Amino acid sequence: MSEARMSTKCIQETTAFHGHWCPGLALGIRVAEWAVNEMGKSPDEEIVAVVETDMCGVDAIQFLTGCTFGKGNLIHRDYGKNAFSFYRRRDGKAMRLVAKPDLFGEKGRLLGRLHRKKLREGLNEEEARRLERTREEISTHIMEAPLQELFEMKKPIEPVPRKARILTSLTCESCGEQMMESRSRRFQEQILCIPCFEALERR
Repeated sequence: MSEARMSTKCIQETTAFHGHWCPGLALGIRVAEWAVNEMGKSPDEEIVAVVETDMCGVDAIQFLTGCTFGKGNLIHRDYGKNAFSFYRRRDGKAMRLVAKPDLFGEKGRLLGRLHRKKLREGLNEEEARRLERTREEISTHIMEAPLQELFEMKKPIEPVPRKARILTSLTCESCGEQMMESRSRRFQEQILCIPCFEALERR
């Protein structure tokens, strides 16, 4: 497995793009590192990423690999898992990186407790410092650990996604806004967008 590392400049630019430094972003950087080393960057739709979370690390994958929502080669599956699949269309190469269950260890459990307390009742000064220190320690560990300590490498659970398609636009007969044909709904002979359809269902 390739271990070529992202440059300090790339990490700084990724952090600026995301807005802050955190363990989730660090995890995404390491995922992107593997993808770029093993499959290359994707100026078009040659490389496809399927992410099973909407956490911070997805920003790193977009920024560093060239897989983006706008090009249609970054696909979100809302499974709530730190799992990331990559496909290379020209030769069928594919891999799914899944974060190991106890990746953050005791520090991760401490971080979770402090986050919950912060949301529930707030932290005192010492707890706030401990929270930031723990976040930084976890982030440093992620950036320094060998990839095999962070991820399980598995076969993807789905075949390579098809290329993005340009579809006909339809006009919602309720709000008058346009939508992709594939996202339209029919209700009592009307063509509706999803929000209007769901609003009628709730009545």
